[in-house]
Amino acid sequence: MSKKLFAPLALAGAMLAAPAVSATTLTLYSGRGESMVQPIINQFEESTGINVEVRYGGTAQLAVLLQEEGQRTPADLYWGQDAGAMGAVSKAGLLAELPEAIYEDLPGIYKSVSGNWLATTGRARLFVYSPERTTSEDHPESVFDLSNDEYQGRVGWAPTNGSFQSFVTAMRVEYGDERTLEWLEAMKANGAKEFRNNSTQVQGVADGEIDYGLVNNYYLPRFTKTDPDFPADQTFFKAGDIGNLMNVAGVGILKASDNQEAAREFVRFLISPAAQQYFALEVNEYPVIDGVIQNQHSESYSDAVKASPEIDLDQLEDLEGTLQLLRRAGLI
Repeated sequence: MSKKLFAPLALAGAMLAAPAVSATTLTLYSGRGESMVQPIINQFEESTGINVEVRYGGTAQLAVLLQEEGQRTPADLYWGQDAGAMGAVSKAGLLAELPEAIYEDLPGIYKSVSGNWLATTGRARLFVYSPERTTSEDHPESVFDLSNDEYQGRVGWAPTNGSFQSFVTAMRVEYGDERTLEWLEAMKANGAKEFRNNSTQVQGVADGEIDYGLVNNYYLPRFTKTDPDFPADQTFFKAGDIGNLMNVAGVGILKASDNQEAAREFVRFLISPAAQQYFALEVNEYPVIDGVIQNQHSESYSDAVKASPEIDLDQLEDLEGTLQLLRRAGLI
């Protein structure tokens, strides 16, 4: 990370350091990758004097481990990659209630209804498209439109990808299993082309394999960062459409923790302007607060908040039900 970026981090860290708890060590279970989050954890340690011991692992794996450990867990904090895992840990009754003052100013799409975890960053679903082979008049208003005849054989998706499966879970929550299965089967019948992941869809648009792809917001900027003329663009469906799901990484404090105040200090730090600036520029994810400089190739924070559907994030935990539906549709 650049020295320029560390300057505001250090400044905000100094501001946060005043109420620091000394000689404290927090244990963090992190489903977020080490390369993405260790720099910000290091900055928290430097600015507060609180040590953080991190156990890295898969988000779902750590969620299961926490449920197995129960009140015996050594973890003070859980930082999950997606809302589904956060919801599972929340519903197991393992998370402490957060002070409302920490999250009251966050948009609704970034707050758990339960009040015991909050989003640290967002990853918006949207569609990537070819500006050479489509016009704005061609674009779908809703993700449901993509099963129509005019999109036959022109759309890519990644049924085995975790972020796509989270989106399907949200569709089930909003519209029910029957309507979701109908859409999945209609997309398959309409010749939707299967890709391995988000990146290959973006490349598929550039290569002319497809005209549209269903992806997360931060994949195209990875291409345009090195090639400003990369032949693809992206945008949202109409405001509130389920195709614009804002999936989130979230953090919560374990009820079993003996370090509640230090853990709350860590949560507050993650949604501070300095930490949010890091996530926006270095990880290319959406901040949960306004006023943060974003990657120039991403849609704005305000557009993302406006486009995203309001949904109970805790309800995204039923991955098994989604996998069963995808099997019924013959997609996995």
